[in-house]
Amino acid sequence: MKLSRRSLLATTAAAAAASAAPAAAASGPAHGGGRRLRTGFERLAADGYALLDGRRVGVVTNPTGVTRDARHIVDVMHADDRVDLTAVFGPEHGFRGTAQAGGAEGRHDDPATGLPVYDTYLKSGQALADVFAASGVDTVVFDVQDVGARFYTYIWTLFDCMEAAALAGRRFVVLDRPNPVTGRAALGPVLHEEFATFVGRQPISQAHGMTVAELALLFNGEFLTTPAPLETVTMSGWKRSDFYDASGLPWVPPSPNMPTPETALVYSGTCLFEGTNLSEGRGTTRPFELLGAEGIDGRWADGANALGLEGVRFREAYFTPTFSKFQGRTVGGVQVHVHDREAFDPVRTGIGLLITAKRSWSGFAWRADDWIDKLTGSTRVRTMIDAGADTDEVVAGWQEELAGFRRTRRGYLLYR
Repeated sequence: MKLSRRSLLATTAAAAAASAAPAAAASGPAHGGGRRLRTGFERLAADGYALLDGRRVGVVTNPTGVTRDARHIVDVMHADDRVDLTAVFGPEHGFRGTAQAGGAEGRHDDPATGLPVYDTYLKSGQALADVFAASGVDTVVFDVQDVGARFYTYIWTLFDCMEAAALAGRRFVVLDRPNPVTGRAALGPVLHEEFATFVGRQPISQAHGMTVAELALLFNGEFLTTPAPLETVTMSGWKRSDFYDASGLPWVPPSPNMPTPETALVYSGTCLFEGTNLSEGRGTTRPFELLGAEGIDGRWADGANALGLEGVRFREAYFTPTFSKFQGRTVGGVQVHVHDREAFDPVRTGIGLLITAKRSWSGFAWRADDWIDKLTGSTRVRTMIDAGADTDEVVAGWQEELAGFRRTRRGYLLYR
């Protein structure tokens, strides 16, 4: 990909957004040699919500939209006379997080605040623009914690809401939060456009290495036919090398099967097991770290360890999922143990695990709906593994397109 004229304009806008964001307060606990991370919301609030002055505001958020002391930003803004907060928009799992994977809370009034809550899940285009119009807001604010993987649906809620805001003529403000698995590098295959779904709308890499504000700038500059009237409020005190525990922020599970930052660390690789007949650990206390199926024994762990993948080891494990695949049945498999997160490559690890699972267990099968192709963004990973390719060969297959995405991505990075 080459940087388009819109890319260059967006880069200029990004720099302006970064410099225009409210200054962070100096007090409070610090990390990383005196740095203190402040989220986009913290900086917005520190500036007295000046960016929202005189606006009818709606917020796209979920349980992760919290302050440092674990209060929800909707509750905080609703109680503040300086903000005219009139609506909330809930993504997958809902605003308060009551729904499981593939579910939403529907249209209702929030019991805590009385605010109308509108459902955005699986809505896009004009249908979502009509929701914004019906709500009566003129400014849509987005504040959701992402986990850094292309197939995590909240970034496509961001994309869909930006598109809808442009259609409805609504201003769009993104409050930034850290990428919990760092913003050091983009990894993995890039989505091919013919495989676009809600787990990947546009051609970005499997682990994108960006924050939501950076993604919003990328979407506006590269993919939206009509760019949204976008403003971003950046963080202060965040470095691209920071993992989530450097932030000092509470971890709120962004979805029911993302209980810890360690889950997020492996997710962009091990979520690929959703595309197989193996359990990806849903229904256990370690989803995406425990993988397995009936009939698997210690040979899989032995084969995976023999790959010599950096930063990770695999333990023979047995578990009984309480729901999802193999509910109530004991299965064998592996537990993923990351011992050096700086060296760990989650996508390479996911590929290595797929290859060794297929080689060590005769019952291995892809899901009949080719979900693996939607997750990886093309047929290439599946067909190469079926043809007997090893981990290095599969990873080599996407390097050229990944290099192109990395060049494009560079123009939208807000933090150096």
